Amino acid sequence: MDSSWTDTPVVDVLGVGFGPANLALAIAVTEHNETGGRAPLTAEFLERKPAFDWHGSMLIEGATMQVAFLKDLATLRNPVSRFGFVPYLHARGRLVDFINHKVLYPSRVEFHDYLSWCAGQVNHLVRYGHEMVSARTVAEDGAVTHFEVIARDESTGELVVKKARNLVLAPGLVPRMPHGLEVSAHVRHSSTTLADLARLDASARTPRRFVVLGAGQSAAEVADHLHRTYPAAEVHAVFSRFGYSQADDSPFANRIFDPSAVDDFHGAPPEVKDALFGYHANTNYSVVDVDLIEEMYRRVYEDRIAGVERLRLHNVSVLRDVQETGDAVKMTVHHLPTGRTTDLEADLLVCATGYRAPDPLALLGPAGDPLLRDSEGRLLVEREYRVATAPEVRAGVYLCGGTEHSHGITSSLLSNAAVRAGEILGSVLDRAGRDPGPAAVRQDTAAAKAC
Repeated sequence: MDSSWTDTPVVDVLGVGFGPANLALAIAVTEHNETGGRAPLTAEFLERKPAFDWHGSMLIEGATMQVAFLKDLATLRNPVSRFGFVPYLHARGRLVDFINHKVLYPSRVEFHDYLSWCAGQVNHLVRYGHEMVSARTVAEDGAVTHFEVIARDESTGELVVKKARNLVLAPGLVPRMPHGLEVSAHVRHSSTTLADLARLDASARTPRRFVVLGAGQSAAEVADHLHRTYPAAEVHAVFSRFGYSQADDSPFANRIFDPSAVDDFHGAPPEVKDALFGYHANTNYSVVDVDLIEEMYRRVYEDRIAGVERLRLHNVSVLRDVQETGDAVKMTVHHLPTGRTTDLEADLLVCATGYRAPDPLALLGPAGDPLLRDSEGRLLVEREYRVATAPEVRAGVYLCGGTEHSHGITSSLLSNAAVRAGEILGSVLDRAGRDPGPAAVRQDTAAAKAC
């Protein structure tokens, strides 16, 4: 470990993970510091990846975002931010072209480029290739004043120590595999699709069959991509539903993603929270854009006309007896209503089975001991995303993710990143006794909530 760690300065904010959530916070901090007359904040971010990347292996050609371009990393917090999607388009020389394109939802490839453009402007705040290992609290005069975080430099293996008054945890989601299945040579998660296909293509083998497990947007996108990309291969989609379910993106239902919906959800009784999840799960979970559903149905129908049926949908079905052989994976598709079984051998089984939020306590280790929990053992998260603590704990832990139980469906989504960053920044400034400023945090966040 670096012997000079005792001289490490204590920063105001240390972000763990540097995806869109903490990138939005880095932008908010930067804009706060650029506004004269207010005490600046010191901030640093740790990211285990060697460079910025956001679902890079799911940048499938033709896939579009499911949030409007104005729900970028800054606009809902500060409509005149230089980090918005419109300034990005102007900087790239595509503003007029985008307007003529008449779309609200940019391609995923373009939005990834926007995120990378933003990350490049705050690059000095980020330590890439550094993974948090553990943390501990530091007390002075009986009060916990800050944290010491140990991080590993992935390139050298060296351990370094960072000190911070506030930790903002945004480690991202963890791919979830079906029970009993693990990632292997021919069994993969959808999060690595393009990298897996690149390796398959490099092997010079001509794939004969793919199986895609799952009924959500990623599952449909992967099945569609495989069907388009490998014209000589069969694509078998397996899911337990009767068919792909349409995502409800109607204007009134979309209000569940409004910033004000977080206020309503956070203050609601437990039974109301449960009801809201039930009412609006079809806006985000295991659902597919209707345009993609219709396109896939058209392909299935045209395959049947041609008598080839390359895209085959196994509905109301589950996979059993998955076994990997030397150069393939074998499995049985069990049709639940009839008990009929179909044996398949595939070059690749893609599990588009979603993600889970990592446990913040596992990341924090001993530093998580002062954090309070609710009656069900979940972290008790205050409205501004700070985990509740005893009064003597002045240092703060903020969560970007893993807050659906406290803040609702929208709390951890990209559509809320800008507003959440402003709220976290405002909380840090308030607790430090500093003026948060009228425009960059408070007024623009309030205006966003009123939309």
